[in-house]
Amino acid sequence: MSKLRLIAGLYALALLGAAALNYIPGLTDAQGRAFGIFALDIYDDSLHLASAIWAATAAYLSARSARIFLFYFGLLYFGDGLLGLITGSGYLDLGIINYGILDLPFGFKILANLPHLFLGGAAIVSSYVFAKEAR
Repeated sequence: MSKLRLIAGLYALALLGAAALNYIPGLTDAQGRAFGIFALDIYDDSLHLASAIWAATAAYLSARSARIFLFYFGLLYFGDGLLGLITGSGYLDLGIINYGILDLPFGFKILANLPHLFLGGAAIVSSYVFAKEAR
C-alpha cells in the first residue's frame, strides 16, 4: 500500500473519530463542548462524516485518488481554519453563515481552529511530499 493511501486511510479514521466525539460519554462538558473547547453540532458531524467517507473512498481507489483527496481536503480545511482564526467562524460547517463574525479571545480561536489548520496543512504537504507515488 502506498503512503498516500495509508495517510488517506488514517484521515478517514481521524475524521470518523471527530464525527463520534459528541456521542462518546465523558468527552463533552455540560455545554456540549468536546474537551471543553469544540461545540460540535450536526453540521460539524455531517462534515466530518462526509470527509471520512471521501478519505476512505480515495484510500481504497488508488494512490492518485488519495493524493487528490489530500490536496483538496487540505485546501478546504486549512482555509476553514484560517477563516476561523480571523472571524471566529468557519465556512465548512456553515458557521460563518449561521453565527457570523464572533468576538472570541484569540487564544480560544487558535485552540478551536488548530485541528483544521493542522490536518489541512499536513494533508497539503503529504500530497506534495509523496506525489511521485500517484503517477
